[in-house]
Amino acid sequence: MNDNWYDYFVESLYKGVSKRSQLVEELMDLLCLEREAVYRRLRKEVLFPINEIVKIAATWNLSLDEMIGLHQGAVSFMMKTINYLDPSEEEMVEIKKRVQRLEHIQTSCDVECMEVCNKLPRSLTAEFIALHKFDVFRWAYQYSGNVETNPSYSQITYSEQFLQELTEYARVIKHVTNMYYLWDHNLFYYLVNDIHYFHSILLVTDEEKKLLKKELHALLDYLLEVATKGYFPETNKKVTICISKVNIDTNYSYFYTEELRLCRVHVFGKYDIFSYNAEMVNNFKHWMQMKKRTSIQISEVDERGRIEFFMKQRELVNSL
Repeated sequence: MNDNWYDYFVESLYKGVSKRSQLVEELMDLLCLEREAVYRRLRKEVLFPINEIVKIAATWNLSLDEMIGLHQGAVSFMMKTINYLDPSEEEMVEIKKRVQRLEHIQTSCDVECMEVCNKLPRSLTAEFIALHKFDVFRWAYQYSGNVETNPSYSQITYSEQFLQELTEYARVIKHVTNMYYLWDHNLFYYLVNDIHYFHSILLVTDEEKKLLKKELHALLDYLLEVATKGYFPETNKKVTICISKVNIDTNYSYFYTEELRLCRVHVFGKYDIFSYNAEMVNNFKHWMQMKKRTSIQISEVDERGRIEFFMKQRELVNSL
């Protein structure tokens, strides 16, 4: 084995875990090994055999292509598909891992996350269940199943386990030390327009439209409080909200700490393609920060602009 890529593989195992002991426990469970056998592998006294490397990479979303091509300038993106209508046990494990990654950084003071959005991101809809279900419904209508058997909004149901993970995600995301949102100026217009459309083709009922309207007003109330204070009221963690004056093509984000660096592009409604490549994450961070040049900040500063923005969004929601 080439020492460079094998060292990179071992280093990658430590990403997303707060303690060495935690990594050892997870490898023991995954590979059905004794504790000393895992320590010997991590110390490189014994190398991970190829079948174990493949199993670890598949379970933890590590890119072997990226490791092997480490010195060739290649950057590999990955995508994990999840059936949100009826997630399997394996898919629920992946959903749970999202929460676990965030839980690891709750006490860290160097966490930075930025989301550039033309649709409401998971971090904002996770505690507004009706809106979150509408997002899943819209995805299902466009990208899943048979056209003739697409479910109506009322047929979207969540298991108790899924709801628990969603609630936990909504809680832990507010512990990110520095959260940045840059929204398309038409973000709420796009959402209201979609609700109107699905109501017009009888897939959203009058009562469901009223419920979505109520939750949108509640979300706007909450976001106005966040924008005015400049932080999440539950955790006092800093939030910066900017409005882009040019159209945004899709949702993309980066997540940046000393231990974990991740960039994502939102595709096909509910999927993400993502990379842990340090150089690519740094590029994402630079590109996304540059988008501030064509945006205005409405959190904390520019009280008049903030009030005008939220009044306009309320008028849009009132049209439902």
